[in-house]
Amino acid sequence: MSKIYVLLFNARTENEGIHTVQMGDRNKILMFESEDDATRYALLLEAQDFPTPTVEPFDSDEIEEFCRQADYDWELIGEGELAIPPEQNVEDIIWGEEEEEPPTPTETEPTSSEMSSEELEQIRRKLEGLL
Repeated sequence: MSKIYVLLFNARTENEGIHTVQMGDRNKILMFESEDDATRYALLLEAQDFPTPTVEPFDSDEIEEFCRQADYDWELIGEGELAIPPEQNVEDIIWGEEEEEPPTPTETEPTSSEMSSEELEQIRRKLEGLL
């Protein structure tokens, strides 16, 4: 067992959820080796107007078992690797056993080619502040 970090929304509440990345019709949980890298990723999500996630430590075996039970994929993000959130996110999340319709992906923040240099500079300063 090794310690990894994942992102949780509404940590330690009844509505707690783990951050996943949707790849086609599959969900994938990102497991970070480094708490700093998980925090950087959380800031990138926040810049895309996500609620602020909490970085939480877990044993990798525990998350892998959760993924097997939920039929999710997982990916280990090595220390120093820069993971970038997808440009699209799922707007509505349904936290139930049964889901009538799959969530509809929607546009999030503009891509870097559509962002002003001032916006890019602000994001760069936030990321550098983590170093």
